[in-house]
This record gives sequence, structure tokens and C-alpha cells, in this order.
Amino acid sequence: MIYFQLFLSFLQIGLFSFGGGYAAMPLIQEQVTELHSWLSMSEFTDLITISQMTPGPIAVNSATFVGIKIAGVPGALLATFGCILPSCVIVTLIAKLYLKYRNMSLLQGVLNSLRPAVVAMIASAGISILITAFWGSETAISLSGTDWIMVALFGLAVVLIQKVQMNPILVMTLMGVAKAVLYVVGI
Repeated sequence: MIYFQLFLSFLQIGLFSFGGGYAAMPLIQEQVTELHSWLSMSEFTDLITISQMTPGPIAVNSATFVGIKIAGVPGALLATFGCILPSCVIVTLIAKLYLKYRNMSLLQGVLNSLRPAVVAMIASAGISILITAFWGSETAISLSGTDWIMVALFGLAVVLIQKVQMNPILVMTLMGVAKAVLYVVGI
């Protein structure tokens, strides 16, 4: 039964995650933390971090990670297959249709109307991750419960990426090392 649940959950994620990995994060979060409780919110945040550091799409990496955690290698294979199956079918069909009807104004209108929804899904996922990083998954948002070190690291990362234009991979590495050092020091 767990194999079927993994397959079906990630099939739904693969089917409805228009806009790529970041847009899929709210769908993944709902399936793995809320509906099935396969991961805690803290584990989900770790999952997204790991998915960003490994090659491949977030949804596929998430499916593999959750599948292995819940049901071993067979679970990982089924969850990953469920995640990629809709994309394979849909992209094949859409490519054929797009080549035939690409100049049609109705098609262009539909594609343009999907953009705001994708931006909203990405923003929702980002806000959820920030809330977990700054206030934890169990506490309410309050000034006294804020993890100011995480806020400072986030601010520093934004400055390094936007103003200094440092490589994002280097910034992630530096922030990870900085947090590890602060943890060892006891801060």
C-alpha cells in the first residue's frame, strides 16, 4: 500500500507542478508533510536544501529522497517514476501541439496567464522555507522567537549574491560553513 501511496502522491506532484521545481515545492510540502506526514517541516526544509545541492530537478530529487526514507529503493524508484511519468507524457503531447499551433493567439494567452500563478507558487514556497529557517517549524512567528543568526546569514547571502555578485554555489558553501562554525562555537 505504501508503494501505491508514494507513486500516486508523486504522480500528482508531477502532474500539477507547472513552472518547474520551485513551483512544485508547495505541492511536495502538502503531500509529504501535511497529507501523509512522511517528513516534518524541518526535514522538508532539509530536503529542499539537499535537493538544491544535488544535480537534477527538485521534484525528482524529493521523490527519490522520500521514497528511500519511506520504503527503500523500490519506494524511491516508484516515487521517482510517478514524478516523471506525467512530464514525459505531457511534454510529448504539448511539443506536438505547440509545433502545430504555436502562432495561435489563444495558446499564447493561456501561456501568459499561467505566469502569475507560477510566481505565486514560487513565492509561497520561499516564504514557507524562510518561516521555518527564522522561527522553526513548531513555534509561532514572534520577535522573541526569531533566530537572528539565521536572519543575519540570510541577509549576508542576499548581499553576496545581489551586490557582490558572488557565485551562488560559493555563497551556499560559505553560509553552510559559517553556520557549522557558529554551531561548534556554541552560538
